[in-house]
Amino acid sequence: MGSFARSYACGCQAARPTKKTAYIALGSNLGDRVAEIEKACHLMDKRGIRVTRTSSLYETEPMYVKEQDRFVNGACEVETDLTPLELLDQLQAIENEMGRHKVIDKGPRNIDLDVLLYGDETFTHERLNIPHIGIREREFVLRPLAEIAASKSLEPSRPWKLIQDYLNELPRGESLSSLTPLSPSSPPLTPALPRKTTQVMAILNLTPDSFSDGGLHDPQSLVETVRRFVRDGASIIDIGGQSTAPNRPQASAEEELARILPSIEVIRSMPEARDLVISIDTYRASVAEKALAAGADIINDVSAGTLDPDMLPTVARLGKTICLMHMRGTPETMNKLTSYPDGLIPTLASELAARVAAAEAAGIRRWRIILDPGVGFAKTMEQNLEILRRMDDLRHWPGLENLPWLVGTSRKKFIGRVTGVDKPSERTWGTAATVAAAVQGGADVVRVHDVAEMTAVTKMADAIWRRLP
Repeated sequence: MGSFARSYACGCQAARPTKKTAYIALGSNLGDRVAEIEKACHLMDKRGIRVTRTSSLYETEPMYVKEQDRFVNGACEVETDLTPLELLDQLQAIENEMGRHKVIDKGPRNIDLDVLLYGDETFTHERLNIPHIGIREREFVLRPLAEIAASKSLEPSRPWKLIQDYLNELPRGESLSSLTPLSPSSPPLTPALPRKTTQVMAILNLTPDSFSDGGLHDPQSLVETVRRFVRDGASIIDIGGQSTAPNRPQASAEEELARILPSIEVIRSMPEARDLVISIDTYRASVAEKALAAGADIINDVSAGTLDPDMLPTVARLGKTICLMHMRGTPETMNKLTSYPDGLIPTLASELAARVAAAEAAGIRRWRIILDPGVGFAKTMEQNLEILRRMDDLRHWPGLENLPWLVGTSRKKFIGRVTGVDKPSERTWGTAATVAAAVQGGADVVRVHDVAEMTAVTKMADAIWRRLP
């Protein structure tokens, strides 16, 4: 028996341990699998088992009992002062509270919570073994665990053999992909799948002063505009209530909401748009919260939470997906902040990783994060082009792996400078080249004005680089 088990068996009064870091496996293959896992994390927090970090979520085939639906698996790091058996009791109580009924061993279940590691300790008991005996053979456990604890060892007697080493030793099978939920009615993003379909995000600017299409969309024309977006191939619509272009006056939160909320109501009333994901382009937490309450699905924050300290905690509390874009300063100052003496891509990756860490520290689950390299924001023309050349490097940068990427190049100034086209609305051909480059670089979502044309571009680019029909 482990030391905790011995003290309880003899009836001794065990001292309450200090805070320990433990790692919990998360799994579900019934119902809304992501929602079930998120509910379990919430209940852990509620019971004082503080979730400090989460891995990505992975969709996996069942391993032992084959005749059941695919699983969603992940792992989380928690901080607790419970003993190992007390922690197990609490996890099983959460499973019971969530209605889990075990009928077949390793069979279907709406939630599955297992203690994988507890500090650096080994623990043996008839109810619990730490490290978990199945870690070494299961990629669906090792892969998410390696995201948050790659440099931990499993055995004190072999401290040089790390979790990442065990993952590397597994025979290579079908590659697992992380998944990022967008809305209950739409498929998730799957950034690691080689044959993924590029999602087209249509831009709906409701501002009178947007650089490209300001003043073109009003409540009267909105229904037809949305119908056209859906007909032309958009799966996401990004609604903006104020311009983030340089030297544009900033609308108040009240003005922003007055533009956004009626549009959400209209879109949600349209049967043909029932599966359309609604994204809100805002850096204000108050706007994000009201828009999500009105029916929006995700938040697209150009500042990655730097312009409003309440943004990340708000999105975490509401359990929604957020896109974190790389930007420096504010829309007014960003064009003066284009110096990257240590290299553009390493610096961009480092600064984005810091925002991912800030989001996780605020309570946003890793599977709820999308990244955007911020083309046109605190970047020169050559830097924008370098991003498009090196998207694949960004996607695989340590700390940013398995996260989906949104790329927004549509009609931007650097395209006009390269092509000599001054009028933004006439930069369609140049935009098409950048969209194709983004697809080649692994983008999951492209944000565009010209939906029909860019849908055709993504279909062709997917056929070339992702071998999709």
